[in-house]
Amino acid sequence: MKAAARAASPEEIELKLALPTSDPSGLAKRLSRTPLLARRKATQLHLHNIYYDTPQLLLRQQRVALRLRRLGDAAKPKWLQTLKTAGRNDSALSRRGEWEMPVRTAALSLKQLADTPWSAIDPDGTLFAALAPVFETNFQRTSWLLRRRDGSVVEVALDLGQIVSGDRCSPLCELELELKVGPVTALFEVARQIAQTIAVLPFNVSKAERGYALALGEVDPALRARVLPLASDLALPELAQRVLGEMFSHFTGNLNTLLSSDHPEVVHQARVGWRRFRSAMRLFQPLLAAGAAPYGQALQALLTCLGTLRDIDVARGETLPPLADAYIGGDARRAQCWQAMTLALTQACELQRKTVRYALQEPAVGAGLLATTQWLADLAAPSDAVEAQPEPATSLRRWLKQRIAHLHQQLEQARQQVDQPGQLHRVRILAKRLRYDIEALRHLLPRKRTERWYRQASELQTDLGTTRDVMQAAALVAELDVDRGLIEFLRGLAVGQKS
Repeated sequence: MKAAARAASPEEIELKLALPTSDPSGLAKRLSRTPLLARRKATQLHLHNIYYDTPQLLLRQQRVALRLRRLGDAAKPKWLQTLKTAGRNDSALSRRGEWEMPVRTAALSLKQLADTPWSAIDPDGTLFAALAPVFETNFQRTSWLLRRRDGSVVEVALDLGQIVSGDRCSPLCELELELKVGPVTALFEVARQIAQTIAVLPFNVSKAERGYALALGEVDPALRARVLPLASDLALPELAQRVLGEMFSHFTGNLNTLLSSDHPEVVHQARVGWRRFRSAMRLFQPLLAAGAAPYGQALQALLTCLGTLRDIDVARGETLPPLADAYIGGDARRAQCWQAMTLALTQACELQRKTVRYALQEPAVGAGLLATTQWLADLAAPSDAVEAQPEPATSLRRWLKQRIAHLHQQLEQARQQVDQPGQLHRVRILAKRLRYDIEALRHLLPRKRTERWYRQASELQTDLGTTRDVMQAAALVAELDVDRGLIEFLRGLAVGQKS
């Protein structure tokens, strides 16, 4: 059956999408009414999965997942054992090895792993002997099999349920598009048609990764930037694809977390992810034949909403609290004014967070993010570049060194022109770009000089950021219904910081 097909072609290619909706229970009906699926018969299965690992989580360390899946109810179960190995999953489009085979009972079978990479992972069987359940997933899967006119076959699967580890649980609401036959473009074509009416978000975190995070008590964590190991013999388009893909996933991963988390750091990391992505886009742009990544107006509107939310978070959580004593000075009336301002900012923050979540439920936002995901997937495809491609190794390092040096030169020029209007902001932006690009590419850059530039950029960003935060806090408070004397106090501080 399916196991034989897996043995011959064990690569699983799928596009994973989160579904930012306030009513998950109605998703199956909404999907079935879309023009793409309206005349297709849906199949429903209840799936119960148990994921195994050692007490030291050695499988997780090797990015390997091993699970038992129960099909049907407990009275007449059918069991499948699945091994999944690490693949390229820096974006919602993932490619990974998958070996699936039937087993007779609710127990792992070492024998069934004989024709898989398990022998290289666990040559003497000691790891298998230490395996125990770590977490479970329980969900209802509604799926449609699309046989398209071009011969491609795509399975659309809606998964609704939960991930469970001990007494912890996390909701599961996602759409998986798996390529059965045909080119990868078929996945994006199907996703694009769904995204016309249903809000989606590209999602690069597997159920196994979410399960491990839950088991470790990491509920809705803010995702931080990762420094990828980059080889100097990569072709430039592939290098750009890996770097940009990680940055875009940094952005979209935090957007997904933002749907359920109120933590200010999630908003911050989402904006950092986007800025890193935009910065690297500028760096690689001269050699990107594909042109600029497509965004769309709806995504720009979302970014504006995110920026406002971050400004409020910084004002109420970082900038204003240290200034309270200087303003109040033991005066009871001033203390009441400060308390009223704090309450107004809290209410503004809650309202803005709702605005961001509403924006994420706009189908046009997901469509724009999908377009960028496909742009990234096509980035390393053979094509004529805008400029001559640098040769691997030495020439690639030289090209990157020249690009970083040019960016540093721009920063130095901007610093010498700070007397001109708006130039202080430009210095801060250039410092951020230099810092982000060096962080992402430091393994391929000359160490001594770029580390010095990195420290300089970080210090500039911190110093200018403090000034900007006070000015922004004063501007935000001025829009609230608070005491005018408090507003003038903050404006005075902002003018002093600016000068």
